[in-house]
Amino acid sequence: MNTLLHFESKQTPLAPRRKYYHRLQRSFLFSTAFMLVFLGLGIVGYHLTCSFSWIDSLLNASMILSGMGPTNPITTNSGKIFASVYALLSGVVFISTVGVALAPIAHRIFHKFHLADEKSA
Repeated sequence: MNTLLHFESKQTPLAPRRKYYHRLQRSFLFSTAFMLVFLGLGIVGYHLTCSFSWIDSLLNASMILSGMGPTNPITTNSGKIFASVYALLSGVVFISTVGVALAPIAHRIFHKFHLADEKSA
């Protein structure tokens, strides 16, 4: 089974550092790619629905995606609807991608704790 985030089970030994770093790199690249795709959707959405310039669209999409809030006033109804939907989805996307990026680190820490518990028992 070769999936993006295939981790060893609690019965298997800790993965070698090389495999761990490779897993960490894949998680980071996947998270970055997903964030860039969602940022691109935001840029295009702001440009089409709010008639912002490309750079203002980038600024607004980046600020919403990072949780900071919009920077330019939105005057069109379609822009307000887009901004509302994009803001709601951005929170989920940001938290999810951070979770995917940090999953290998959390798994390794928990796996080490489990192995330490097994040795002391």
